Amino acid sequence: MKQLPAIHLRALEPEDLELLYQIENDRELWRVGATNVPYSRYVLRDYIANTCSDIYADRQLRMMIEDDSRQTVGIVDLVNFDPRHMRAEVGLVIAAPYRRRHYATATVRELCRYADDVLHLHQLYIVADRDNNPAIQLFLNEHFLLTSTLREWLFTGSEYRDAVVLQTFFEKK
Repeated sequence: MKQLPAIHLRALEPEDLELLYQIENDRELWRVGATNVPYSRYVLRDYIANTCSDIYADRQLRMMIEDDSRQTVGIVDLVNFDPRHMRAEVGLVIAAPYRRRHYATATVRELCRYADDVLHLHQLYIVADRDNNPAIQLFLNEHFLLTSTLREWLFTGSEYRDAVVLQTFFEKK
């Protein structure tokens, strides 16, 4: 079994502005996410300053991923939080220099522990382009189930693409 890097999840800090700006404005990531507009530093600075980092207040939770030396390696989000049904959608970006070093796997495991033990969620899910094999395989390997296909769910600007939904469920103790 591969050795996973140690990671820590933490709240956003003002010092995260530049990494957040780079990730939010990376057009390559737009094709796998829900955004298709650039964000200004002003808007992102305001977001950092005004987020409560409380999933109930914000209906989302964004956390920075740090390695053991406290170097920021990525961002993980819980969005579309539904407090009635206790579920949230996962978004995950590992910064380019840290990809293919198992940070994504370590993050999904830690996020699932946090969602179950701290937030007491019933489920997490992702919506991914049907051809995003690295993301699909990552979540399948971490006990998510491929549960449905959403026909023509994602628009690339020139075509509609199918998406798949993967879910994991937490047993209440």
